[in-house]
Amino acid sequence: MHYYPLRNVPVPGAAGASYDEWLQALDQELEREDCDRNELCRKILTDIYYPDLVGRDPESLTPSTRIALLQMDPRNVTLEPEYYQEIDEERYARVKPLIWLWEMFDKSPLGENVHLGIQFRRILARRIFKRCGKNFKAFHFVKFSFGYNLEVGDDVVVHRHVLLDDRGGIRIGNRASISDFANIYSHTHDIVDPKLVATPATVLGDGVRITYHATVLAGVHVAPDSMVGAMALATRDTEPSTVHVGIPAKPVKAKPEDRTREPGPGDPLADHR
Repeated sequence: MHYYPLRNVPVPGAAGASYDEWLQALDQELEREDCDRNELCRKILTDIYYPDLVGRDPESLTPSTRIALLQMDPRNVTLEPEYYQEIDEERYARVKPLIWLWEMFDKSPLGENVHLGIQFRRILARRIFKRCGKNFKAFHFVKFSFGYNLEVGDDVVVHRHVLLDDRGGIRIGNRASISDFANIYSHTHDIVDPKLVATPATVLGDGVRITYHATVLAGVHVAPDSMVGAMALATRDTEPSTVHVGIPAKPVKAKPEDRTREPGPGDPLADHR
């Protein structure tokens, strides 16, 4: 196998300057104590999706267009977690506009831009999560439930189409990596009455790797430096520094003790602020 660290990808100067200006303005606005997050979300999404309709009288638009514009305002939409009985309404009201902004950004023409998207989501994650460490990277179409029950360490990477169901809480340790289409749960339903719900916290330790299409069920503690293999289903706690595969996931291989490697170049997607 070859050692392939991420390479640096230059962004044209004018584009990069525009990105930096837009991101800085967003970050500064969210820092304001009097920031109206709902209104900020509405303005940004309207600018992205319907720039020609900014300032238009809604009564001059067709009914379908009026409905489409209403979706730019998070106050006009309901999200699945709002129907959960255990929701903390006050905490969710703070993060809902940012969750909606995150999701709609990902569905827009801007969402696939890695350079822009990583930084944009990082700004929002710091205000949504219970804790967000340095150099957090989330690629597009990451979904979570409450958001405020997520604790994320340093240098964590979450790849495409990942579900982080933080109803009961998810703690992700430093340098953990979650690959594409993985699912991490922290709630489970009774086998007889699905309205009976348990919400044990799920923990991914330092250096954990959850690989492609794997699932970690509620309450599982994935031990530090362990790996849950592709398509595996982790139903119970894992062993440290061990690879687990299958349904249910079982330990099959210990990681080698000697894993020294020459230091590579810096992470081009790191937060250099």
